[in-house]
Amino acid sequence: MSKRKVKKQLKMSKFERFLYTFAVFLLLASPISIVFSKATLAKVNFEVEKEKQQIQIQERTNEGISMTIDELASLTKIQEVAEAQGLSYNNNNIKTITQDNE
Repeated sequence: MSKRKVKKQLKMSKFERFLYTFAVFLLLASPISIVFSKATLAKVNFEVEKEKQQIQIQERTNEGISMTIDELASLTKIQEVAEAQGLSYNNNNIKTITQDNE
């Protein structure tokens, strides 16, 4: 007489099936989410570097404008413009105003 091997099928509960399905989903979704997050981070870093470059350009522009303002506000430039307008520089007409801190 030959013995037949009887295979027993293990019955999985719905919760176990859910756990296995969830584990497989996590195994498949985690690499995708890692790639997505790294791509997003790279994009944000690129935008930050772009903004830093724009800030540097604006700072250089501001420095140039500041130097131009200093040049135009110099005493020699003021005297030059005054003479061109027919005015004269008289040091005796200049009054200094000070504020007392009381």
